[in-house]
Amino acid sequence: MNSKSFFLRASFFMVLGGMTVSFAPIKTHQIEVNVSPLKFEQEKLNYAFDALEPAIDAQTMQIHYERHYGAYVKNANDALVAENVKETSDIALFKNIDKYSAKLRNNAGGSFNHALFWKTIRAPKADNKPTGALAAAIDKEFGSFDKFKEEFTKVATSQFGSGWAWLVLQNGKLKVGGTANQDNPLMKGIALQGTPLLGLDVWEHAYYLKYQNKRADYITAFWSIVNWDQVQRNFSAK
Repeated sequence: MNSKSFFLRASFFMVLGGMTVSFAPIKTHQIEVNVSPLKFEQEKLNYAFDALEPAIDAQTMQIHYERHYGAYVKNANDALVAENVKETSDIALFKNIDKYSAKLRNNAGGSFNHALFWKTIRAPKADNKPTGALAAAIDKEFGSFDKFKEEFTKVATSQFGSGWAWLVLQNGKLKVGGTANQDNPLMKGIALQGTPLLGLDVWEHAYYLKYQNKRADYITAFWSIVNWDQVQRNFSAK
């Protein structure tokens, strides 16, 4: 390096040494992402798709579980985020369901209703009846198990279009009734209020491949697959 170049470099750094160099902060854009504290999970089945035959065939169970139920869970979770839902439980959400969209109502209801449904059915059993405290409560409220079945069957048969038939616990008493679409008795504004113990899906996708338009035959077959042990647990937990 010659003397002239050295002098110029030294002069440059001397000038810098006496200067305060400031840099403008880099502006960043923060993207707000909605996160809901509530999330629906796709309930796992504890039996094979063909385990309910002949009451419900394997193809119906697989389509019902994977496509219909899977879609309810996905769409419910998408709506929870999109609508910035702050409720932390499904029960709290249903108490305030009128604040939200039809998409969230239908899909959250579908997620909850099916999760209960899968748990309260199992492989067919002959002479399938409840026992213990639940059986006693049914006899007290309806007169007998057969009369309860008649009343529940009437609700399920007469439900116009898509919907559900329910056995609920309401203020310590058992009641039966129906709801349309994917509504349930936990939702605000529903005529039948109470804690769901047993629900029967009477949407056509639940039975049409096997029974076509014979809903009554599907309902008759349903009594052989009710998991009364689980219904008893639901009853005892309340």
